[in-house]
Amino acid sequence: MPELSRRRRLLVLAICCAGVIVVVMDISIVNVALPAMRRDLHASMSGLQWTIDAYTLVLAGFLVLAGSTADRVGRRRIFQVGLAVFGLGSLLCGLAPTLPWLIGARALQAVGGTMLNPVAMAIVATTFSDPAERARAIGVFGSMTGLSLALGPVLGGALVDGFGWHSVFWINVPITAAVIVCTALFVPESRAPRARRFDPVGQVLVILVLGSVVFAITESRLLGWTSPVILGLLGVAAVGVLGLVGYEPRRIDPLLELRLFRSVPFSSAILMALFALCGFGAFLFVTTQYLQDVRGQSALATGLCLLPVGALVVVLSPVTGRLVGARGPRLPLLVAGGALTLGGGASLWLGPKTPLPAVFATYLLFGIFLSTVNPPITNTAVSGMPRSMAGVAASLASAGRQTGTTLGVAISGTIVGPVLPGGGTAFTGAERGVWWMVLGLGLGIVGLGLLSTGRWALNTAARAAALFEKVDGGGDLPTASIGRR
Repeated sequence: MPELSRRRRLLVLAICCAGVIVVVMDISIVNVALPAMRRDLHASMSGLQWTIDAYTLVLAGFLVLAGSTADRVGRRRIFQVGLAVFGLGSLLCGLAPTLPWLIGARALQAVGGTMLNPVAMAIVATTFSDPAERARAIGVFGSMTGLSLALGPVLGGALVDGFGWHSVFWINVPITAAVIVCTALFVPESRAPRARRFDPVGQVLVILVLGSVVFAITESRLLGWTSPVILGLLGVAAVGVLGLVGYEPRRIDPLLELRLFRSVPFSSAILMALFALCGFGAFLFVTTQYLQDVRGQSALATGLCLLPVGALVVVLSPVTGRLVGARGPRLPLLVAGGALTLGGGASLWLGPKTPLPAVFATYLLFGIFLSTVNPPITNTAVSGMPRSMAGVAASLASAGRQTGTTLGVAISGTIVGPVLPGGGTAFTGAERGVWWMVLGLGLGIVGLGLLSTGRWALNTAARAAALFEKVDGGGDLPTASIGRR
């Protein structure tokens, strides 16, 4: 791809950010509409969970395929197709008369979404060739993820109160149309130097693992953990993991590129992405219902209560991006993990009558967390890898985020679901289990942040990158990679 002017590069970055904003915002914007959906569509807690998880599960399951496909057939082309499918899915969500229709349309939305986040990340990574400029651009792009998650409830609350819950989906349609046009005009086409083959077996195994785990967690409240159905699903997930570990290294072009995980920073980034979004997904799912069903807030008031989170993301995310570019990811990761730990601990004390200033102060901790976690994770996952692997590496990082969100909603819904009709102290008592989980996830991020930024970890990243450069240049493949095509 020819070198672009600085103004054109910034324009490409803005277009990619706009594409990712609508995808990520649809994870959080729907949370504030859940009580209205439950009343209008007579949905159960399980149904509400699937309204979120149908979206994030499909995102997680097909992100890797979308990234590698874009590397092969053209990133701009896949980005535009994804925008079109996402816009159609959004339109169908807005027209949904029943819960099954809504869940199906959410899955279609996510099919389009899989072609946006990792592909946009790969476009950004290949557009900015200077390492320092690339790090800053990745930081800005990563900040958009946090900003979208944080501002979703505010915008969603205003739309639900003003126009009904359907409007949280309709707003996506004109945005995606505008981004399609801008992409055609300003984003150059790019491909990986070496095309990767389609891996149908790997794709089926990934879907089996993710789908089985999420379905088992979501339905365990009704069926029980000892149910043959739940045990069978967990068994399918275990077999799927064994299949991936045994099958994928034998392919020349595996869907799940296990050699990336030889890099400790990359492996840590995937885990931190999963921990971070599991914690924030659980926070959003529980908090929007706590504010509306326990404290009696309107949808708009709920969004405004979460405004401190969004405000901090707006202020601190650009600072975090610059800090990562200048000094590396360690400090932001430690701050993020510490803030999530403190946020989970402080939330243990929230009750039906907790003064709102104390509630806002607790939410500020989650704002600090979200402001400082995404840029270092994104940078850690992609930096140091050859450009030919940008799509796959970005896809795996995004899959970690979506898997985390899916698990956060599934687990927290299972914890608080039985007591939701009772509200009050019953709900706040049950949600303490969610906050203990969030606290533990924060500690995990602190530990991984320390591990992934040491000299030994960085040396493993350099060795992994050298391996891919050798393969891309026509060198011999490792013995474990020789096998089926």
